[in-house]
Amino acid sequence: MSGSQASRARVARRIATAAAYGGGGLGLLGAGLAGVLLTESRMAIRAIGILDGDPPRADGVYGEAFADPSDSRGPLVLAFLGDSTAAGLGVQRAQETPGALLASGLASIAERRVRLVNVAKSGARSSDLARQLELALPHRPDVAVLMIGANDVTRHAPAARSVRELGEAVGVLVSAGCHVVVGTCPDLGTIKPVRPPLRWVARRLSRQLAAAQTIAVVEAGGRTVSLGSLLGPEFASRPELFAADRYHPSAQGYATASMALLPSLCAALELWPQESPAAGGAVEPQAVLPVAVAAAAAAGRSGTEVTAAGPANGTWRWATLKQRFRLALPHGEDAEPAGAERAGVEGEPGRRAIASANSHPESDDAGATKR
Repeated sequence: MSGSQASRARVARRIATAAAYGGGGLGLLGAGLAGVLLTESRMAIRAIGILDGDPPRADGVYGEAFADPSDSRGPLVLAFLGDSTAAGLGVQRAQETPGALLASGLASIAERRVRLVNVAKSGARSSDLARQLELALPHRPDVAVLMIGANDVTRHAPAARSVRELGEAVGVLVSAGCHVVVGTCPDLGTIKPVRPPLRWVARRLSRQLAAAQTIAVVEAGGRTVSLGSLLGPEFASRPELFAADRYHPSAQGYATASMALLPSLCAALELWPQESPAAGGAVEPQAVLPVAVAAAAAAGRSGTEVTAAGPANGTWRWATLKQRFRLALPHGEDAEPAGAERAGVEGEPGRRAIASANSHPESDDAGATKR
């Protein structure tokens, strides 16, 4: 483990411990440094554009073309909670939002209809998750995706409090029988309008929060996927992955992020294929590490999943760090809810999607982010 990862692991564990014991005032910046950066923050805010309007509504039932007509079960219920990126701000069409992309992708793997319930809200922080739970839980979700954290950093919410609020939300969902996948805080230091020294501080704060989020989520019974550096080299060299404000992802950016989340979403529901060398399949790279070490490593490596590996003294102290292979997502009308125009798909969509998985995991710092 590198020195930066060791430092990140120590800070993440300290934040997570403060969260567990009700601490809310543990900050990552001294007041003097925060004051020095205030001017830089205002300049960055002016440089970032403003997106007009609300994200398109994408709630509905997906996967009619993929479902077995003889399957009498109701649709799987996928809940989406979080901030503007979970809501899909920055795109014009419902099928381009991450909720719609993941609903149609999950339907193609499960070969079953999926009902999307998206209660995410632009500007939301971790403190808003309790209200979003009130909206989502009556729908009895089978699996939930949470994308949260960026606004906690930009609005200077105490890290320990934010982590505690996220952990509590995950715990409530798990207690209700819902599987949980959390896309952790993005690396805000990769946003072009943010310049040094604010960029360096933003990167440190967001990665430390992402690591602490991972510890809390794993110990609450969920799993995380690091979206932290998904705005790294790939986004820096491909401006089309940003929306017009140069802050939120574009349709292509959301698709990239969704491809990173889909394998973990399927694994949470035990739909992900278990390959082995003996069967001629590629094995996804993984390691079992102390949870704080795994969290720190994932914060700097995009698309990495962290999930509990085993309990000790009533809490999860070990975690599995895994690079999942990514799947191609359904496109066009295949990503429409049932209320829109339906497109038939020939063949076996679930198995075909599995067969389209990349033969190698994505390299570090490749993908998309969230706000």
